[in-house]
Amino acid sequence: MGNGALDGAVIAVAGAGGPAGRAALLRLAEAGATVVASDNDPERLAEAVDAARYAHGGATVTGDTVDLLDLDSTREWAARTEKEFGRVDGLVHLVGGWRGSETFTKTNLDDWDLLELLLVKTVQHTSLAFHEALQRSDRGRYVLISAAGATKPSAGNASYAAAKAAAEAWTLALADYFRKAGGEQGPTSAAVILVVKALVHDAMRAERPNAKFAGFTDVKDLAEAIVGVWDKPAAEVNGNRLWLTEKP
Repeated sequence: MGNGALDGAVIAVAGAGGPAGRAALLRLAEAGATVVASDNDPERLAEAVDAARYAHGGATVTGDTVDLLDLDSTREWAARTEKEFGRVDGLVHLVGGWRGSETFTKTNLDDWDLLELLLVKTVQHTSLAFHEALQRSDRGRYVLISAAGATKPSAGNASYAAAKAAAEAWTLALADYFRKAGGEQGPTSAAVILVVKALVHDAMRAERPNAKFAGFTDVKDLAEAIVGVWDKPAAEVNGNRLWLTEKP
């Protein structure tokens, strides 16, 4: 287990209870990281944490139920993590959500209200809570998972695409903070965006055995890409969109 860039690193994972979170916890633990997972669903979180611990017996994987829509709670999570483990080397943002409509005309703005909370507010809160700890790290990374629709929105996905685009812009502002903090030597920490069309996992394939899921990214491949962010120098990935699907 772990003899690379993540060996001994402390990585926080927000939204860890879903399929992408489970895959990320497993891969990060395998890479030698101490993983501090959060989700708003305690049962789902416990299952994901237990699975990663079971798969990698020597790994430290913990779970914390955190309300990421509350900035104070998110800041307490960041402070608690750094105090307990002595450092924070990464925040992986996997909080998801999707709402769409048949046409642009039928867009329901209640969908925007929900997506703004899930996809934008949680990015704001986690970045504000963790940015100083990440800057203190010699390998700090903030990793946002975004969607190709933010670059090329479709008529029925206006709310989703707009929320993803806002989350990207916020993350790029964090990247500028890291760039400026690095001065002439360049950034030592980075904010990076991984772009997918959509995600697929084994249960989805089992439910729809004839579906092709063209252009989708398997959650295991996403987890591999997340780990790969630490293999590259901060200056190389900071402020960049790394495409895991074909650019639209």
